[in-house]
Amino acid sequence: MRTLIGLFALLIIFAPAANAAEEIAVTIKDHKFSPDEIHVPAKKAVTLKVTNADATPEEFESHDFDVEKVIAGGQSAIIRLQPLDAGPYRFYGEYHEDTARGVLVAE
Repeated sequence: MRTLIGLFALLIIFAPAANAAEEIAVTIKDHKFSPDEIHVPAKKAVTLKVTNADATPEEFESHDFDVEKVIAGGQSAIIRLQPLDAGPYRFYGEYHEDTARGVLVAE
């Protein structure tokens, strides 16, 4: 019985890790995203860790997956995305839309 209780406790402790969202690193440098094309699994939650390597703030924004997040210069932000249907989703830096553009492709 103790072994069964111990096994159940381990399942509870490690179950959230098995369901954790994939984390993808994105960098803003020289007012551009790197990578500027991100591939993610469709219908699975993902987390973007966006690091602003520029000295000035940038707003990570997407109308396609409904995100707006200002990231101060030299800082990072975590953006959690709900599972997306297959397809392309555009994102951009609102403060430098001419250069800060990207696409997230759920497949």
